[in-house]
This record gives sequence, C-alpha cells and structure tokens, in this order.
Amino acid sequence: MPTDVIMPQMGESIFEGTLTKWLKKAGDQVEKDEPLFEISTDKVDAEIPSPVAGVLSEIKVLEGATVEVNTVVAVVTESGEAVVKAPVAAPVAAVAGVKPAPAPKAPPAPPQVAGERIRSSPLVRRMAEENNLDLALVTGTGSDGRITKEDVLRHLSEQGAGSAAASSATRSAQPAGSTTLAVSALAGQVVPLSRMRAIIAERMVESMKISPHVHTVYKVDMTRVVRLRERAKAGFEQSNGVKLTYMPFIAAAVVEALRKFPVVNASLENGAIHYHQNINLGIAVALEWGLIVPVVKEAETLSFLGLARAIADLAKRARTKKLKPDEASGSTFTLTNSGVFGDEFSTPIINQPESAILAISGLKKEAVVLTDAEGNDTIAIRSMQHFTLGFDHRTIDGADACRFMVELKKTLEGWDKEIG
Repeated sequence: MPTDVIMPQMGESIFEGTLTKWLKKAGDQVEKDEPLFEISTDKVDAEIPSPVAGVLSEIKVLEGATVEVNTVVAVVTESGEAVVKAPVAAPVAAVAGVKPAPAPKAPPAPPQVAGERIRSSPLVRRMAEENNLDLALVTGTGSDGRITKEDVLRHLSEQGAGSAAASSATRSAQPAGSTTLAVSALAGQVVPLSRMRAIIAERMVESMKISPHVHTVYKVDMTRVVRLRERAKAGFEQSNGVKLTYMPFIAAAVVEALRKFPVVNASLENGAIHYHQNINLGIAVALEWGLIVPVVKEAETLSFLGLARAIADLAKRARTKKLKPDEASGSTFTLTNSGVFGDEFSTPIINQPESAILAISGLKKEAVVLTDAEGNDTIAIRSMQHFTLGFDHRTIDGADACRFMVELKKTLEGWDKEIG
C-alpha cells in the first residue's frame, strides 16, 4: 500500500520548506521513523522521518526545491513489490538563486579520499563516531556518493569497527603539503547559497539597516569561575549527567544583569519600547552548514543546573537537526560564543527584533596588575576574557549598556552562587 510523504508544517508561521538532502534513494528500504530527508525552513533545519516502513518507491521533489507545506514529496510503498519511479521536479519557489540539484545517481561511488568532502547525515556521523569508524573508508551508494546508514552497516559487518586509526595512519603518510577537507574542495567553485545561508544573509543586512549598532567591550577576570569549574566539573558531570562548561556561568550572570537593567532585554515595536516579561536567551550555535540560535525560554526561572541542561540539550539537538521551530524563535537577548575559535573580541550583529547581543571571546591567561585595599600593586597570572555588548542605540543609551556590563563583570569576577 503506497503512503504519501509530505513536506511537514514545522510551526504555525511556516508555509514552505526547502528539501535540502535525500537520505535515501528510490528503491531503498526504509524503517518507520528512520530519517528520510532533510529540510530547511525560516526557523530550523530538520531531519524528517519516514511515516511507515517499506520501500521508497517514488521521489517527487528534487534536492534544492522549495515547496509549500503538505506538498507530497515522495511515496513509500509498504509492500516489497513497489514500482520504483524516477524523481521528478515539483513546482518550486525561487529561493536566493537555489536551483534543483540533478537526480540521484544510481552507481555506487568509490570510497572517499583525502581532500574530498564526505557526504553523510548526522545519523551516519554518530554511527561512525560510536564505532570509531573513519567514513573516508566507506563506499557511499547514495546520491553523489553520499554515505548512507546501510553503507555504514555493510562496512561494519565486513570490516568491523575501529578502522579510524588505520585511515589516520594512511593520511599521516601522505606527502607534506597535501590538503584536506573542504577548503581545497571549494577553491575556485561557485556554489549557490543554501536556504540557511540565504536567510542568514538577508537577516544580517536587514539588522544593519534597522538598528544603529554600537559596541562596548569589557575585559573580565574569570579566574574565580575557572578555578571553581576545575574543582567541580568531574563531580558535576557525574551527578547531573551534563558537562560543566563556562556557558551556564555566563548565562546566569547575564540573567541577573538583565533583571536589573530590563532596557537591555527590550524591543522597539511600533514606536514604543516593549520591556519583555521573560528572559528568553538565544544561544548561537555554529553548524557545519550555517548558524542557528536555539532559545532557552524563561531563563530567569531556571537554576544554574537547569540552565546548564537546557543549553547542552538545545545545542546537541541543533547540531543533529532535532530542534522544533518554536525552539529557535522568540529570543529576547542573544549570546554568541566566538571564543571557542580563540578570537580576542568580536562586534556582533543584533538578532532582530532584540535590542542587544553579547559576544563571548577567548579565555586566556594574562599577566595582570592587581591592587590591594591599601593601594599596593602586584603582578599575577589571571584568566581573562573579553565580552562585547552590541546594542541598538535607539533604545539603549551608552550609560545603560555600560551599567549592564559592569553588573555582568561584577557577578562573574565575584562568583558566589551555588552550581548544584
């Protein structure tokens, strides 16, 4: 019995979606709830599972096509005697110059080699990580050499797990100067904007046009927090099942500062300033394919442990395309952590319609002059970090921005809160 697979309604305000990748090809067996294809919408990227078990008998919408919700994109036939039909293009909307990709190719691709981008889904990458498997050794039978779940299972049954080390040794034996990964693969190419990249571009330009951006940078002595984290991280993870990172310390300090200076947690709406009742923290997450901002709703109601769990959960599901649309919208203030890449400081663009965004830069040890209560100076090694507040000067004056940052600095430098 054939079952239609539709473009899902991923939230009340979502009217269309872009089918970015097929994770199966026509003729493949699929299990119920197994990821079938990936989509990108205005709010979120997500993997869409098969509604039934059977055979993917027909693909109706090609990769790169944008269609309205409830459009039939494929057919899964529950009987094993499905008639496999070639994919055909459905009516598509022009989105940032994205054109439908060519139909999936049937012949299996050879194993990936160094310098090539390995095409695979988050599920496949998780399976590889769990089995210590280097995907460069796996022959991909999916579209354009994409590695499927079945390819990994077949490789594991034939070769076994733990083949990452062998491939690493092979790569280390390559001549010096050989290039790897996507940098060399992209050099000289002209690549259409992905749906997510197009949305990011549109929103960044829009924000710069709407808000007169001003930035203020503060250097914070994080030594107290660093020492506390070092002492507590092992027990914290063992007791609570979540790693103790610096982000919940910063998020908790931000919440406290926003409570005292609500103008920073506000938006300009129809000529009036809306002081938000709740603090909904957006936490920017860098992905391989772009950037997404999942939101910790009502952060002011959460304990330190609650913040730590919420941040870790949202980041994990953002990277594996498991977020719901409402989990990536409704933020009132955003944190963006460029420090993971070691930067000194950044000047971030405001996430509309918010009035402010905080950039977290790299944590580094420095020689710092300390002055005691009697005015005596000493030099000490301290863990220092830059924080940059980008704010909309229409709603926030420089004095208010600085007061907010002073409160944030005071909380972090004199940390005295329970971490649970």
